[in-house]
Amino acid sequence: MRKILIVGAGQSGLQLALGLQSRGYEVTLMSNRTADEIRSGRVMSTQCMFDTALQHERDLGLDFWESQAPRIEGLGVSVAAPDSTRAVDWVGKLGGHAQSVDQRLKMSGWMETFARRGGQLVIHGVAVGDLDYFARSYDLVLVAAGKGELVSMFGRDASRSPYDAPQRALSVAYVHGLGPRPEHPEFDAVRCNLVPGVGELFVMPTLTVSGRADILFWEGVPGGPVDVFQGIKDPSEHLALTLGLMEKFLPWEYARATRVELTDAGGTLAGRYAPTVRNPVGRLPGGGLVLGVADVVVANDPITGQGSNSASKCAAAYLAAIVEHGDRPFDEEWMRAAFDRYWETARHVTKWTNAMLAPPPEHVLNLIGAAGALQPVADRFANGFDDPSDFENFFYDPEKTSAYLGEVTPN
Repeated sequence: MRKILIVGAGQSGLQLALGLQSRGYEVTLMSNRTADEIRSGRVMSTQCMFDTALQHERDLGLDFWESQAPRIEGLGVSVAAPDSTRAVDWVGKLGGHAQSVDQRLKMSGWMETFARRGGQLVIHGVAVGDLDYFARSYDLVLVAAGKGELVSMFGRDASRSPYDAPQRALSVAYVHGLGPRPEHPEFDAVRCNLVPGVGELFVMPTLTVSGRADILFWEGVPGGPVDVFQGIKDPSEHLALTLGLMEKFLPWEYARATRVELTDAGGTLAGRYAPTVRNPVGRLPGGGLVLGVADVVVANDPITGQGSNSASKCAAAYLAAIVEHGDRPFDEEWMRAAFDRYWETARHVTKWTNAMLAPPPEHVLNLIGAAGALQPVADRFANGFDDPSDFENFFYDPEKTSAYLGEVTPN
């Protein structure tokens, strides 16, 4: 039986650990926190998973919360005009529903499932020196912990990383009591509100530890009016800032948020990081090799909501690569091939996300505007969140955008 060590108990690490476990591998999973500590801790992300990523969970029988989490059936875009009215407002329908499950709920549940099924769960904050020692006992070591010292083993790939500084200041609040959007009270949708030159507010339904909730997620241009959350420790002050910015820049979203309250004391989060693609293979001091997983090696800004989706897709790609490899050694050639398999989908996410961080060119503004009058454009844009490779066909190139709009515009 092949022995595999996975460091990191997030979406990718746990999904991969549970997938390998179900196929008879002897898996050790290392986490710096217990399931109880995760469940009672601070929120970790804004995860909204689309159909392809959710299907990877279903394939492994890990969709424990599918019947409880809100079914997100649409994705809408609004653009604020200088007078804080809506210059653009539309919603596209998703081909398959999306869902958001608070990672405190999911990761603690998956971790307990892994242990209950006989997996070796080690609670230990791992340093490079520890990994150098542990690695000698395993056929393969995967690093799925996207923060801290271990990431330093994976060098930045400058050719795939156009930004060397954070492009947004991030701020999250989980709330109860948000009212429905009056435009479509009959179904749940993620709403993307764009404030040119200022940032973006995303509003998404979620399932959290206390039940149904909504996530208010600001992405502020660094140094701008939304970049005000650094150093805020008090959750109530964090929420008040969030709502004040909504009232100023996005009054239509603020109108349904006048009665909200935080889900819990751990329901806020703030931070920033530079989008980075890294070398997938890390070398330990003793000469051993480790393979980076998900946002260890491809960390995109969350502006396109792809983090948990990419983590799920990476875990699925690596699982297939490991199983197909049989009993052969997991050498550097295999590691790079496994990453290249994942990069086939990840490259589209990185290209699209980096494009969305920059001021949009005229043809993209035309496309977003046209979606308000042409439902097929709105639907196609929305479904690009599930399959970002489709943006190659109508988003980046002005001529392709023009040709596409010509096809769908009534004569």
